[in-house]
Amino acid sequence: MTENSEEIPGLPARRAALDLLTAALARRAGMEEATSTPGFAALSPRDRGFAHALVLASLRHLGPIDRALEGKLKKAPPERVLNILRLGMAQAFVLGAPAYAAVSASVDLVGDSGATRNFKGLVNAVLRGFTREPPDFSEPETFAPPWLFARWQAAYGRDAALAMAREIANEPATDLTPRDPSAVPEPELEAEVLAGGTWRTALRGDVSAWPGFSEGLWWVQDASAAVAVRLLDLKPGQTCLDLCAAPGGKTLQMAASGARVVAVDRSAARLKRVAANLERMTLSAEIIASDAAQWRDGREFDAVLLDAPCSATGTYRRNPDVLWAARPGDIAALAEVQAHMLDSASRRVRPGGVLVYCVCSLEPEEGEAQILTFLKRTPDMERVPILPGEGGAPEISRLASGDLRILPHHRAGGTDGFFVARFRRTAE
Repeated sequence: MTENSEEIPGLPARRAALDLLTAALARRAGMEEATSTPGFAALSPRDRGFAHALVLASLRHLGPIDRALEGKLKKAPPERVLNILRLGMAQAFVLGAPAYAAVSASVDLVGDSGATRNFKGLVNAVLRGFTREPPDFSEPETFAPPWLFARWQAAYGRDAALAMAREIANEPATDLTPRDPSAVPEPELEAEVLAGGTWRTALRGDVSAWPGFSEGLWWVQDASAAVAVRLLDLKPGQTCLDLCAAPGGKTLQMAASGARVVAVDRSAARLKRVAANLERMTLSAEIIASDAAQWRDGREFDAVLLDAPCSATGTYRRNPDVLWAARPGDIAALAEVQAHMLDSASRRVRPGGVLVYCVCSLEPEEGEAQILTFLKRTPDMERVPILPGEGGAPEISRLASGDLRILPHHRAGGTDGFFVARFRRTAE
C-alpha cells in the first residue's frame, strides 16, 4: 500500500473490488466468501455497493474484455495487474464512467502495491488506447467460456447457445415468492406476476427495505427454482423432506403449503440463514445439519425434494463467477455425487410418494443422463411426466420425456437454468 493511499478518493472501494474479483476467479464460491469478510463489511454501504457492482459488471463481460486485452498485451502481466485492467475496462465500457476517471482510478490501484507499481505505465497506456478505440462487446459467443459454449451448442444447438450467451451480460430483475400464492404484490414493489405466481420486480438496492420484507410476505427466489416445489403438489399435513435445503427458498415454499417439513443440509452455517428466514416468515420446519446422503434416519416421506449439488452453471445471471470458476472435470465428479444422493433420496420416499430431482445446471450429464441411469437401476421408481406449463414452467422447457430443461432464455427477461424430473415410488 502506498503512503497516504487512503486519501485517494474511491481507492478502498476499488481495492475491495480487486479482492472480490481475484477471489471469484480463483475458486468456486470465492466471491461469496470474500463479501463475508470483516474487511468488506467495514466499508461504507456505498463503497460495498460500488465494489460489488463493478465486479459483477467485470464478470458478466469477462469474455469480451479478455479478448480485447489479449489483442493489446504482448504477454500476460501479473494476475493483479490483469484484474485491475479488467476492472478498468468494466468501469469505463460497461458502467459508463468517464474514461479519464476509469484510467486514473486503475493507475492509482496498480500503484497501491509495491509489487505492481512498475506496471502503472502499462495500465495507463492500455486503457487510454481503448478510450480511442473502444472494445467490441457485440458478439454473444464471446461472453461464455469457450469450452462451455461448445458444450451448450452441442447439447441445444447454436441458436439456443447464442441466446444463452446473450443472457450473460444482462443484469437480472429480482424474483420473489409470496407466502400467500393468492396475494397481490403491493404497488411499491413495481412487480409483475409470472406464470406460477412468482413476482418479478425491477427494484434495486437493499432487499430488506422493500415493502413486505419485514412483515414476511415474500422471499427472494428465482422463478425457475420455485417450479420444483410446485411439482410436488403438497397438501397440508403431508410429510416433506428437503435435501440440500440451504439457502432455504424451497423449504419456505414447503412450509407455506402447510406440509410438515424436514430440511437437511450439511452446512450448519448456511442452515442458520434458513432458520432466520423461517422465523421472519413465521413458518416452521425441522432443521438438521447432516450430509444428506449419509443422514441416518429411517423415516419415509410423502414427498422428497433433492436439489442436488451441481456445477450451478444455470445461475450465471446472478452469479456470473460460476462460469469462470467451473472446470470440465467438475461435471463428471458432481454427476457421481448426484447419483449417490438420488439413490439415497429415493429410499426416503414412502410407497406411492413423490420424488422431485432438480439441479441448477445446464449440463446434460447432471440432468437428462442422470435420470436415464437412475431409472435403470431403481425399478421401484417411475417417472411422472410434467405437464406443459405445470408449476409455472415455460411450456418450451418441457422435454419429450416429460422432464423439464429450463434454459435461461426460455422466459422473457431471463430465468435461471434448471433441470427438473419427477418420480413416484411404486406401491410395495
